[in-house]
Amino acid sequence: MLVERLIKIMRTYDFLNRDLELVRQLELPNWWITAGYVRNYVWDDLHGYSSRTPLNDVDILYYDPSDLSEESEKKFETILKAKLQEYNWSCKNQARMHIRNQDHPYGSVEDAMKRWPETATSVGLSLDRNQNIEIIAPHGLNDLFDLVIRRSPFYKDKEYFYKRVQSKRWLELWPKLRLIEEEGDFIED
Repeated sequence: MLVERLIKIMRTYDFLNRDLELVRQLELPNWWITAGYVRNYVWDDLHGYSSRTPLNDVDILYYDPSDLSEESEKKFETILKAKLQEYNWSCKNQARMHIRNQDHPYGSVEDAMKRWPETATSVGLSLDRNQNIEIIAPHGLNDLFDLVIRRSPFYKDKEYFYKRVQSKRWLELWPKLRLIEEEGDFIED
């Protein structure tokens, strides 16, 4: 099963437990380390890379409708940065992100993530009370493991999707990736 495969791959990352524990200590409601932190490491592994592709940032998502202030997000970023300076931490409360995204309110972290531009990016890790790794992946894990970049069915801005793929240079960094616009519609470089 892909969940077990993802956990097995992520456990090979030496700093995974440290990073998960640092975020857990913030005691954020419904928190997840998401996006490139997971996606890039899996794609590195599937490409046989011996070192990790550098991260632009580490995205931490949580859901707290009782505190919609941007200041709280900045406070959490400052706490994490003080403990671990090597990352550019980005903490975002998904209970307020619909405002920035000009969307209807999100009901959960998962609801917000399913609206991200690509399906393979919509994946995250957390720890349960027993220190077991949990996975969130509103679009499943097939595209991530099949090395597919596909626009989320909930993301409407096709132009931004293509600009994002190009600006991130994913097809250069991971040449086995395939860019797919619609089901069965393969787009070649």
